[in-house]
Amino acid sequence: MDYLVKPVESIEGEIRVPGDKSITHRAIMLASIADGQSKLTGVLEGEDCLATKEVFEHMGINFIKEGNDLIVKGVGINGLNEPMKALDFGNSGTGIRLCSGILIAQNFSTKLIGDSSLSQRPMSRIVEPLSLMGANISSNNGMLPLNIKPTQSLNGITFPLRVASAQVKSALLLAGLYADGYTEIKEDKITRNHTETIFKEFGIPIEVNKTKNLRSIRVCKAEKIDSSDINIPGDFSSASFFILAALIAPKSHLLIKDVGINETRIGFLHAIRHMGAKIDLLNIQTGTEPTADLLIKASKLKGITLNTKLVANMIDEMPAFFIAASLAEGTTIVKGAEELRSKESDRLQAMANALEALGVKHELNQDGMIIHGLGDDGEFMASEINSLGDHRIAMASSIASLRANGEARVLDCDNVGTSFPNFVDICRDIGIKIQEQ
Repeated sequence: MDYLVKPVESIEGEIRVPGDKSITHRAIMLASIADGQSKLTGVLEGEDCLATKEVFEHMGINFIKEGNDLIVKGVGINGLNEPMKALDFGNSGTGIRLCSGILIAQNFSTKLIGDSSLSQRPMSRIVEPLSLMGANISSNNGMLPLNIKPTQSLNGITFPLRVASAQVKSALLLAGLYADGYTEIKEDKITRNHTETIFKEFGIPIEVNKTKNLRSIRVCKAEKIDSSDINIPGDFSSASFFILAALIAPKSHLLIKDVGINETRIGFLHAIRHMGAKIDLLNIQTGTEPTADLLIKASKLKGITLNTKLVANMIDEMPAFFIAASLAEGTTIVKGAEELRSKESDRLQAMANALEALGVKHELNQDGMIIHGLGDDGEFMASEINSLGDHRIAMASSIASLRANGEARVLDCDNVGTSFPNFVDICRDIGIKIQEQ
């Protein structure tokens, strides 16, 4: 499926984005191995999260949909059943990596597979530390499939994160619930902390210590996990595309309701405010996962050198950030973003290709990019952009087309459904001229 997008004078309105993908994955997993019934409100029904849900259905979990709620009948920390076939995670890197931390502790074997894109993504980053814990887990030369067999016991380890990855951290923390002793993760770059926050909501003891340059997270073996009712806020990563749209479409004024503003997720917000973006946070609700309504107005942006400390917690928003930088006045420099090369596509290369098609001067480096912005009065060339089947490249390119000099086509957009199944509908609600073809 392709998207055809026409430029617009402005966008306006009030919208809500779907539930947070990262939190949905974690809520489904923990509710499944909790004792008793949990109620999850605001679950993202994108393909990635549905794949995680289906995996647990294959292991005996009963899910009941009630309006906007998902009721999960937890079976306890050791209550999962052996699946009858390989567990297919589709396109979900979060799903397969986090679930591996749970599956290595089961008394049955599992084979974990995914689609062609997921099958090209690195798995050694979890296989190696999980093996250090005593897991019997193997990969296909660092790629899928993963084969997991029962092991006598797991032991807690202290592990410094070599890659700034919340997925690796979370896989080890989940495995730590089954391991003797303590499991401690040390990170020198702050990654998403949704696992740490949701552990608390399920009554799992977790210790987080921070120093100036290091953060350590420690868990111990759990005898049981309490059921819990979880309210999942709007996904900030999904909201970022509409933040971008309101910033770059002239005379725009947009309100996005009930968006998660967890401090480990809003690097994009800090970065674009530094560029001059007019964004107000209204109706702030504090809690385990804080939320706010975001009011965005069209803004003149200026180029910046992105603080490398923000990169790890805006990795999914980087395609949107590159588009914002392309319409800024001056040059934007991004370094320390090599992790983008290991996502659903090589996002650095994919975005370099997109900027080339849009007529933006740039230099691609191994760990980032230098972007020479067109300025507030600039416009992109109407062109054909190949998203390479990456949902975030597809959405960022579609929003960029609002400032093109004619109708643009974005190719291979089917995977938008992995994270944002109603993306096109919301676009149309606020005046974006987009067609599926």
